[in-house]
Order: sequence, then structure tokens, then C-alpha cells
Amino acid sequence: MTLHPRAGRRPSAIPAGIWSLGFVSLFMDVSSEMIHALLPVYLVTVLGASMLAVGVLEGIAEGTASIVKVFSGALSDWLGKRKFLLALGYGLAAFTKPIFPLAPSVDWLVAARCIDRVGKGIRGAPRDALVADLAPPELRGAAFGLRQALDTVGAFVGPAAAIGLMWLTADDFRAVFWVAVIPGFVALALVLFAVREPKRAAATPRPRFPLHIGELKQLGGIFWLIVAVATVFTLARFSEAFLILRAQTEGMAIMLVPAVLILMNVAYALSAYPFGALSDRVDRVAVLIAGFALLIVADIVLALASDLAGVLIGVALWGLHLGMTQGLLAALVADAVPARLRGTAYGMFNLLGGLALVAASIVAGLLWDAFGPQGTFFAGAGLTFAALLGLVAIRGRLAMR
Repeated sequence: MTLHPRAGRRPSAIPAGIWSLGFVSLFMDVSSEMIHALLPVYLVTVLGASMLAVGVLEGIAEGTASIVKVFSGALSDWLGKRKFLLALGYGLAAFTKPIFPLAPSVDWLVAARCIDRVGKGIRGAPRDALVADLAPPELRGAAFGLRQALDTVGAFVGPAAAIGLMWLTADDFRAVFWVAVIPGFVALALVLFAVREPKRAAATPRPRFPLHIGELKQLGGIFWLIVAVATVFTLARFSEAFLILRAQTEGMAIMLVPAVLILMNVAYALSAYPFGALSDRVDRVAVLIAGFALLIVADIVLALASDLAGVLIGVALWGLHLGMTQGLLAALVADAVPARLRGTAYGMFNLLGGLALVAASIVAGLLWDAFGPQGTFFAGAGLTFAALLGLVAIRGRLAMR
């Protein structure tokens, strides 16, 4: 098992299947982010929800996705087929999108958001496992970085489209939500007709299911250390809805609120592939340590900012830290586990991270209501520092292998 591949190449060397998966993610993110960029403000200003309600909604939605991921990942290992689960997950997300413009109350939006996230949960672990299946080991960081970069292009195109449509429709939230339905179905069509998966080798044993304790033990101690650190790190990475709300506290107009996610995701998209490729040539954990440190800086800037410019600097740093960490954590999991258990590994990785995100988003809302944005972002910085110490310990363990 090679934990630190040393080769790096251009994006053109990455297999076509990973490009296809990247464009699927791009279109679904355009659809989702057109809605999610406006949803916190829609909840608070139109439906009269509290900040705590926003945190609860975001936490439950992401937690639901993560709980489903553990089962879909294990199922994809057991079946030896991942595309079926991808189609099911993207299809559920696409067919759920029309609920958002039709929802008359917060309860309906909670239901719609959770169903949408169930779709995300079904597709998440099998998709990451398929990327690992398709990517040569020496290109693993670059492959995850490329898929993440394309995903993130959709994440800033969506809010940009939301801004333009809010201007054209005179702040008609529901009209924007209807337009967001279209790219969701484009993503589903790409899954059905453009994504191919490799056949499992005949000699590859089928893992026991469901989630047999013997199989979980075979994931290895390094994997569980990675999961522990990533879980603490996720506690510090509460929903980006709080970045939107932070900008609004400094006077950003409602029509321009999606620009927060555009800025964050531009920084994310531009950095994900270069740092992924860099991690194929140098120590992957060292790049992750730098990314964790950058989140601490971003949290401090967001806590102390006294004007909109300061908030936007913090948002850009937040996006840069995502590019330095998210694809690399996924690649680190692929480095650490047997190929036949990749789906199970990503399922467990995302389950525990998602449960942490439930707690993080709810606590972030409580801290905001009690102490303002400073309480929320300083708490995030402290938790990130704890995760960084754990990552340094993991680097030491890897060096002894």
C-alpha cells in the first residue's frame, strides 16, 4: 500500500470516467446551489425562521445524507456495482427539486431538504469509491482534486445564476427555485448515458454485508485515525449558511447574498486540482496540515471583521482551505484502505463526519444566537486547532510505517 504517491501529471492524463463524474457533480451543484444560496435568507426573511432553525435544518439535512452514505457505500462494495446507486441518488435529488418552490412552510422545506440529502447520501460514497476505482494510484490526489474542482465550479455558477435571476425577477425566490430544477435533470441524464464503471476483477472477493465487524476491522488502524481527525475537523466546518448570514450582518443586500458562495467556491475550485496534484508529488498530510491552519486563520478573520470587506476576505480564505483539504482527505482514505472495501470506508468516513456536522450546525446556531458571530467562528477556530494536532500525530504514525 502506497500512502504518498510521487508522480503528478496534467488533467488530460486523468481517465475520462472521472471527467464524466465531475460534470455530473457540476450540473447537480448548479441546481442545488441556486436553491441553497438563497434558502437561509428565504427561511429567515420570508418564512420568519430563527437562526437556530437554520442551523437545525442544515444539520439535519447533512446528517441525513451522511447516515445514508454508510449503507450505500457498503452496498456498492457488496454488489460490485456503483453506477446503479449513483443513478438512484442523483434521480432522487432531481425529482425532489420541484418541492422547494412549492413548499408553503418551514416543515415542507425541512422535508424537501432531507429528501434531497438522502439522494446525496445514496450517491456520495459510491461516487468517491468509483473515482478511486478509476484513478491510477499515482494520480489519485489529482483525480479527486479534479472532480472536486468541477463540482465546485457548479457551486459558484449556481449562486451567480441565482443573483442574475433574482435581479430579473425582482427577488422572486420561487421563480429562481423553478429554474434550478433544469440542471438537476441534466446531471441525471449524464449519469445514465455518460458514466461507465470498470468491471470488478474476478479474483476480487466479495465483502460480507451488511457492515460486518470483521470487514470494518480490515479497514485498518490508520483509516480509523483519519476518520477521528476528520470528524473533529468537521465539527469546526459548520454549514456555509453561516458565511451568508455573516455577510448579511455587515450590510450585504439580499440580492447580492449569493455572491458569498460564489467567492468561496471560486477560491475552492481554483485551488482543489493544484493542491490535489501537489499532494501526489509531496507529503499529502503536510498539505492537509496547511489547509487546517488556513481554516483557523479564516475563522479568526470572520470573527473579528468589522466591515463587509473583512468578511469577504474570510470567505475567500474559507474557500481556499476547502480546496486544500476536501479532495485530499478523500484521497487519503483511498490510500489507506483495501480496494474491495472503498465504498464501506467512504460510507463510514462520511457517516461520522455527517453526524459531526449535525452537531456543528446546531451548536453554531446556538452560539450565534447567544454570543453573535464571534462566538461561532472562534469556536470553529478552536476545534480546528484540535484537529490539526491530531493530523500531526497521524503524520508521525505514517512516517513509522
